[in-house]
Amino acid sequence: MEFFQILYDELISFFGLNKLIELVQTEDYTVLRTLDGILGILSPLIPLLLVIELIRALYNQKFHSTTYRISFLIIVFNRVVSRIISFGTVGLIIGLLEKYALFTTTFSWYWLIYGYIVWELAHFVYHYLGHKVRLFWCLHSTHHAPEHMNLSVTYAHFFLEAPYADVIRTTICILLGVNPPLLFFIMFVDGTWGSFIHVGENLIRDGRLGFLNKILLTPSHHRVHHARNPLYMDTNFCNLLNIWDKVFKTHQHEKTEIPPEYGITREMNPRSFMDVYFGEWTALWKDIRHAQGIKNKLLYVVMPPGWSHTGDHKTATQVRNKFIENRKGEEGLTMKG
Repeated sequence: MEFFQILYDELISFFGLNKLIELVQTEDYTVLRTLDGILGILSPLIPLLLVIELIRALYNQKFHSTTYRISFLIIVFNRVVSRIISFGTVGLIIGLLEKYALFTTTFSWYWLIYGYIVWELAHFVYHYLGHKVRLFWCLHSTHHAPEHMNLSVTYAHFFLEAPYADVIRTTICILLGVNPPLLFFIMFVDGTWGSFIHVGENLIRDGRLGFLNKILLTPSHHRVHHARNPLYMDTNFCNLLNIWDKVFKTHQHEKTEIPPEYGITREMNPRSFMDVYFGEWTALWKDIRHAQGIKNKLLYVVMPPGWSHTGDHKTATQVRNKFIENRKGEEGLTMKG
């Protein structure tokens, strides 16, 4: 019976039904007048869309267990680990740094705009470092390993990535004056949209979402971000507002003639949980072990993935720039022809 109770609790937690069940049991609908109550009712949205996506895949006979298996194994593993290790990173950072904020904001529409722009900057910094620093890539690569895009990918993370992300994002937001209530609201909105943009072709075939593709970061943009095509590598780091991608020249639209190929460039067994979850750590350890000298060993930790102490670098920036140069050369020859 205890096993079934644990299973029930986990399902309720995964689908975010706690607040909804509490509402029905207490019949205290006044909580819907509060922000916490509204957010609680909206929590099941992404898990529900995931179920719809699975049903549509089954209906269209496009469901393959391998498409979702590793993501769900990661979900189960992370849930087990979270029972052992608990992080209160956001609360800790707020407690330590709030007194050092440059100024204090309030929960109003104009500060919400400011707060969201700051949050996107903080998210950009965390996400950019996750691709450009080898140690942080080891935390982030699990999320990029799946070779199919669908809503289950939003749950596929190495268990230590969330604390790392929270330290970066919360620190920047708090120091730049985003007060905690406003920050928590932004986190919910951004988390919901950040989950939605992982939606796959089984649910939304064209992820551009019409005119929204010009003003927001859409599922199409995030499909580009998860692609290993040279043109798409290390682009679209933002989550909702693509302002910082445009500022730092990392914004990339999906090209019709270049469909995204998902996954990472390292040779990997996409059906192996151990390779998906721990493969980058193993690869980093091998590089460190074979590197000559302390300096080179340390550089493997902080330099981008693809950096080599031999000088034979194959970083995403180099691969992408080479592809763009070759493409321009081919287009130039076509024009001359």
